[in-house]
Amino acid sequence: MSDKSKEITKPIAIWPGLEDGVPKPVMPYSPAIKVGDWIFVAGQLASDFKTGLPKEVIPNSKNGISGLELQSEFVFRNMAQTLQAAGCNMKNDTVKLWEWFVSDRPNQNDFLLGDNHHQLDIRPYESSMNNNFKDYLPPRSSIGIGELMWVGTQIELEVICLTNQGNSTYYSLEADGLENASAQTDAVRKGDWIFISNQNGMSKDTSSVSIEDQTECLMEKLLKIAEKTGSSLDQAIKAELFIGDIRDFAVVDKIWKKWFPNNPPARFVLPHSGMNANDIKVEASLILLTNDSKLQKDIIETSNAPIPMGHESQAVKVGNLLFFSTQMAFDNSGKIAEGMIRNPAAPWYGRPAQMQMRYMMENINAISEAAGTTVENIVRRACFHNDLQWFAESIEAWASYFPDDKPASTTIGLNHSLGIEGANTSLDLIAYVPDSN
Repeated sequence: MSDKSKEITKPIAIWPGLEDGVPKPVMPYSPAIKVGDWIFVAGQLASDFKTGLPKEVIPNSKNGISGLELQSEFVFRNMAQTLQAAGCNMKNDTVKLWEWFVSDRPNQNDFLLGDNHHQLDIRPYESSMNNNFKDYLPPRSSIGIGELMWVGTQIELEVICLTNQGNSTYYSLEADGLENASAQTDAVRKGDWIFISNQNGMSKDTSSVSIEDQTECLMEKLLKIAEKTGSSLDQAIKAELFIGDIRDFAVVDKIWKKWFPNNPPARFVLPHSGMNANDIKVEASLILLTNDSKLQKDIIETSNAPIPMGHESQAVKVGNLLFFSTQMAFDNSGKIAEGMIRNPAAPWYGRPAQMQMRYMMENINAISEAAGTTVENIVRRACFHNDLQWFAESIEAWASYFPDDKPASTTIGLNHSLGIEGANTSLDLIAYVPDSN
């Protein structure tokens, strides 16, 4: 991080002007959070937050443009204006892009049959994205999910931007560099940081559908990209693991441990994800430090929070940022904690989403304190519900921990299990850590 970032004392909420046409959120979150050289943008979707879908994103026979393309243009425009208000450029400064596509597939039966493909035609979105980024595409995680917060919305986008770190260098597995926007961006290097796009376990040399072979292939890809960008798996800070069938987790985790034997990165695990091609069972992305970085990777551990679900750190601190592993209301056994679900003998009593959020926040606070920060310094929140019915009471509990500016947030409905029976909410978090001196 640049020297100037050390002058920052707390995260700053960014609110783009309504005169620019950016709708004001009605829920408790900030459109973007700026801290030092980092900008975290909340999930952006095509809603006016009043009537639902604005007229301009509803297709008609006259324009011949798909609803997905119209929504994509709406979202990119709002995102660009939000980032401009934060003092950065979407095209030049974006280092990570999440793309959440609504699809009714795969459902539970599809997973049981081994079909993890979301089966969406996202070419209209790809066209819009190419128009907005033009030269080079940012690293991406592109995942099919069940539903979004506003009825009729088909896509939600979230980005992280990094400024004042020099020019970005883009990499592809297929070449030493990227020559055009149509090429796949496998990674971007900017300053001390490397962001690797979602990779899967398929290759030109194998079409194996076994979870063991796919996971090994996935890890080989991640290693190859890390080395190509001037890093190594030892420098991995944060991982995202998308797994089609949660029953495969134990196998994946065993192989993961082989590739990250010591000081593993923080890791967020999302099961029942809609992949981008048939037969893909597992995907993953990474955030890493460069080998020549002077920043240190600190593993955060505390006995005041449950041990992780698998082979991952509770959190990893680098500079002024703290990256958390998956937060759910589980205990040290890896099962739902006591008192987190309604008693079957009294199924209409209790607020399980509120209880689970408060339980998680206690654990998050313990991990934050161990790292030298507090929950009020959370800057990025991605929240996943097995069913969006839990959102209202969950967000009420969440917002109570932030008396001032709220973190940038994304909320996703999976319509599937989160991987632990009884869990209704899962969180993926990044926090700011003030300098100790």
